[in-house]
Amino acid sequence: MLQSLHVKNLALIDETEVHFSEGLNILSGETGAGKSILIGSINLALGEKIQKEMLRENSADGTLETALVELVFSVTDKRQIERLAELSVYPEEDQVILSRKIVNGRGAARVNAETVPASLVREIAEILIDIHGQHAHQSLLSKKRHLEILDDYAGEELFAPKEKLKEAYQTYRSLKEEQKGADASEEEQLRERAFLNYEIKEIEAAALREGEDEELEAQYRRFRNGKKIMEAAGNAYRSTGGGNESASELTGRALRELGLVSGYDEKLKGLEEQLLEIDNLLNDFNRELADYVEDTEFDDEAFAELEQRLNELNRLKAKYKGSIPQILDGLKEKKKRYEALADYDTYLKELQRKIIQAEKDLRKCCDVVSRIRKKYAKQLTAAVTEALLELNFLDVKFLMQFDEAREYSANGLDDAEFLISTNPGEPVKPLGKIASGGELSRIMLALKTVLADHDAVETLIFDEIDSGISGRTAQMVSEKMNVLGRNHQIICITHLPQIAAMADSHYLIEKSVKNGTTISTIRRLTDKESVGELARMLGGVEITETVRKSAEEMKELANKQKSG
Repeated sequence: MLQSLHVKNLALIDETEVHFSEGLNILSGETGAGKSILIGSINLALGEKIQKEMLRENSADGTLETALVELVFSVTDKRQIERLAELSVYPEEDQVILSRKIVNGRGAARVNAETVPASLVREIAEILIDIHGQHAHQSLLSKKRHLEILDDYAGEELFAPKEKLKEAYQTYRSLKEEQKGADASEEEQLRERAFLNYEIKEIEAAALREGEDEELEAQYRRFRNGKKIMEAAGNAYRSTGGGNESASELTGRALRELGLVSGYDEKLKGLEEQLLEIDNLLNDFNRELADYVEDTEFDDEAFAELEQRLNELNRLKAKYKGSIPQILDGLKEKKKRYEALADYDTYLKELQRKIIQAEKDLRKCCDVVSRIRKKYAKQLTAAVTEALLELNFLDVKFLMQFDEAREYSANGLDDAEFLISTNPGEPVKPLGKIASGGELSRIMLALKTVLADHDAVETLIFDEIDSGISGRTAQMVSEKMNVLGRNHQIICITHLPQIAAMADSHYLIEKSVKNGTTISTIRRLTDKESVGELARMLGGVEITETVRKSAEEMKELANKQKSG
């Protein structure tokens, strides 16, 4: 869950830190107090594009202030830990810390203090948190989104068949692309065969061998530095064994001296034996070095042949854009294509046979996926219908219509769409033709409630979930939020007292003037302060005793319902 949020120098926020709790966290406040800024800062930390209007300017010189947003998540769910591990992200002491620092308008994202691309932060965010605002509600109008929701609900049972479907589609599409390029004239075929024949002969004539270029590069470096090598080897030989004052001569002299007296002292005898071993090693070294100098030749003609061969290998690598193993693999493909062109009619017939078989396999995968989807669609729409009735849709029909798409895709042939009817006797129609803004927010809440038990995302944020609703409907929405908060951490921005009354933790966002500057702050309310905020939400500008009593009663009823 989201443990804390730290924001510095963003819009009206100077610096604030808020610690969230489990269950239902309610954020309320006057219009314009900064509720949207808070959600915006969370989105910013989760990798969204930096909005210039959110950055604060330094009052002294007009430069942009350095801004910071930091989110601290507690991660203990096994499914979340496994999915994070797939991204090479590992909780430290059961925590994942996401931060975004903005300097001069440019952001730097970090995960557990390690700098990462914003794209990775977005992937992590999908595992840890789910944000629903007006934009998310409007996404329900997209048919594509409907199929995504169904697939999320189907979960594991659909995963393997969809992967198999994607593979079958790629095979089919690849063969169709090959068929497009196969309709060549006889003249084009002859031209391609001639070109392939030339390339095949060129590669075969080169007699390429894997690793040859690396061996020749090493030899080339030796040849290029031949004079330097021989000078160094000669000097080393003279220093160790080829001169009167060489190491070998001096070691031999030392041995003779010790030999005269080693019989008088056992310790000297041991030292003499050590020196004898050194002398033998040095003599062996000298012989090997002398053999190396004698056997090593730096022939100009051999060097020229080596250089020519290396140039030929590099030319082929550049021409065919790859390493020697890649060129050899390409040779196999060229031979295969050459053979196909040699008997083009047979090749086309075989290609057509493969396409027919690939389409049969693809169609079979589509049917399997569609069958699973239709099974889960019945379960999903039944569960959502029940949830909608609990959200004050008095007579609602909610179902999913399946049509067949005109073309195959990696997602199959299903063209599915949610349909709804909210009035008795009214036929079901697409959401966009029926649902108002308030109805869309309730449908999204119903879907999220049903889907919540099927995903591992623990923290859900609802922004303006109460748009367009009031009265009894608002009460029923608050009850549904309370149920959802029993198994998830909910952070909800609301302006309705019915929803705010259900809070397990209530936070107030307020605006004030400090040193001539308007700033927004957020703080957690005590139970007494929460009742006062409910009274403000109920009564507006003037809070009478009657309004306060109504707020107290609303809070008491909410507490009873939560404990019931």
